[in-house]
Amino acid sequence: MAQKAAKTLAFRNTARLNQTLYATITIHLLFWLLRALLFRSSFTRKSLAFYLLFSAPQLFIQFQFERISRPTYNADGVVKRSGEDLEAKGLTEYMWDVLYWTYGCVILAAVLGDWAWWAWGIIPLYSVYLAYTTYAGMRGGYTDAAGVPQSTSKRQQKLEKRGGQKVQYR
Repeated sequence: MAQKAAKTLAFRNTARLNQTLYATITIHLLFWLLRALLFRSSFTRKSLAFYLLFSAPQLFIQFQFERISRPTYNADGVVKRSGEDLEAKGLTEYMWDVLYWTYGCVILAAVLGDWAWWAWGIIPLYSVYLAYTTYAGMRGGYTDAAGVPQSTSKRQQKLEKRGGQKVQYR
């Protein structure tokens, strides 16, 4: 069982990347089919421009995930590189949010029309919110999740008042 963690990560990455690739192909094909067949009158240059503009970040993120997280194997089938973890916190998590939100916007635009692309504007607002909460958390110093400094118990307050806890040697 050499490299068990690398094999597990490679398997998870491959499964998730394949699932994401199939979802991307399905959603974008659904958009093109619905717009070309059912809503032909609303399929204009403006509609195409909106599609290209708002789908480009999702397609770029998809390409980046493929590039940095797709595992590579040696000729004998041994994992050469398992790729970056797709379940990492921080930027990767935010990129998944953008990817999924764009899926929803593409589906809404396919069914409801071009005005549904305005829902994509929530992503920059969400970015501003995340940046502000991160800044406020860093500025607040050591606080709990609610932003309120943690209070000490009555016992701890009494010990601090007496000069701290004394160590007794026997």
